[in-house]
Amino acid sequence: MAEFREQLEKTLNELSISTVSVDHPEVFTVDAMLPHLDQCKGLITKNLFLKGKKKKDLWLISVGHNKQVSLNELSKKLSVSGGFRFADETLLEEKLCVKQGCVNPLSVLFDTKNSVTLVLDNDVKNLTDDERVYCHPMVNTCTIGLTSQDFLKFVEHTGHSPRFVEVETNDKADS
Repeated sequence: MAEFREQLEKTLNELSISTVSVDHPEVFTVDAMLPHLDQCKGLITKNLFLKGKKKKDLWLISVGHNKQVSLNELSKKLSVSGGFRFADETLLEEKLCVKQGCVNPLSVLFDTKNSVTLVLDNDVKNLTDDERVYCHPMVNTCTIGLTSQDFLKFVEHTGHSPRFVEVETNDKADS
């Protein structure tokens, strides 16, 4: 997956987007990552790759790490008939070029057919100038941070139009 990270970094450079980077041991959950990011100010993302139950629609949900995502509530907010289920890793690799444990909103760069709907927590729009959006850069041994403005500039460059949703901090969780 290193080649995908290199392609991501090349695109960020081409867009004149600077990032901060935190290297850490390989992590597979947000909880395992958090101790390495204690100096980071902003939105540390938790990301879910989902599939609609009735249709074959694909969704990449990116919310703050402190949010508990209720898949039932989220599917209602997004008007997804039949609700959500987790998409399998084969589909994740095919559409976003990442493995489980590396899911991140920047991976929409590799969804060149726009087959994945990106959903972002409203908190992305509410960050201050000194706060950043933090996520993996295609690998789970590093976390990078972008300003909210640069993050949204990047997403726009990929051709995706994110949907924004309010996720409450203390929802009951399905995941």
